[in-house]
Amino acid sequence: MKIYWLVLSLFGFIHIQALLTNLSWHLPVYFTYPAVFFVTYLCYRKTKIKTIEFDQKWSHLLSVTQLFLLLPYLIIESSLWLPAFFFMIFIGIEWVRWDVSSKFKVLQNDHYQFEMERFHLTETFRVVRSERHDFLKHISSIHYMLEHHHYEEAATYLDDLVDGYEETNLSIKGERGSVAGILHQMYNQGKACGVTMIYDVDMPLSTLPLPDKKIVTLLGNLLSNSIEASTQWLEHYGNQASVSLQFYKRSGLYMLVCKNPSLPISPSILDELYQRYGHTTKDGHEGLGTKIIQETVKEYNGFLDFVYKEEEFTVKIKIPAIH
Repeated sequence: MKIYWLVLSLFGFIHIQALLTNLSWHLPVYFTYPAVFFVTYLCYRKTKIKTIEFDQKWSHLLSVTQLFLLLPYLIIESSLWLPAFFFMIFIGIEWVRWDVSSKFKVLQNDHYQFEMERFHLTETFRVVRSERHDFLKHISSIHYMLEHHHYEEAATYLDDLVDGYEETNLSIKGERGSVAGILHQMYNQGKACGVTMIYDVDMPLSTLPLPDKKIVTLLGNLLSNSIEASTQWLEHYGNQASVSLQFYKRSGLYMLVCKNPSLPISPSILDELYQRYGHTTKDGHEGLGTKIIQETVKEYNGFLDFVYKEEEFTVKIKIPAIH
């Protein structure tokens, strides 16, 4: 992909040189090409998040197409309109490439998200089906213990059984499939990292006036960020870490509050945390999650606020109860 941009800057330089020659502006090559290369580099950096990595055949096809635009300079006597005309075609091809690649990137992300949702839903269904399949076996075991007066053993067995069912029930009660899947997956992810997950909801999160895809995106990024921050805090201090997710409705607003412990965050990161890509509290991350959360909330006329105090990070999201 970087080679393509280098070739692109070279082709653009040739077009501009032909244009400047007909305008009688004799700028030296060592000035023109660095200027064109710098502009191309800025375009590459600006569109890096939005464009896709072309495979080899598409990259070659575009390069050949751009190369054909240079041939008229060799076989037709140059004039002012000729380089201007072909330079506009050159820019047009790049605009189409950028537009198509951006839309294709959206489709790729949608496909990936759909596959993840399907995986989470299938996994949740498998867990529920497994628990239902084994339910009568557990009842038979408890019945046997009670018949033989093993009351303490039966009580311990029942407590363990209830704890296991509560884990699943916390995630799926009243939720639609895809939302239940992401909640269950985040619960298991937190548990695997040693983080306690607390879902304190007055109503199903599926009641949010957002499409299921948006709810999954919002919850997935919100809880994933919280779990990662809590894990770092847990590893640093060795103390118990927990993520709390609250959901309730007040005065025509759906309130979503997520709390987690967090290591110290610099003020410069906090100032831009939910405003731009690339700002994150975690090392080795692109910082896309927080911006995606902000964009999702804004898209549905919601409000987002966050507070970091005494190594606790709290995100509060308000969504108007308008369907």
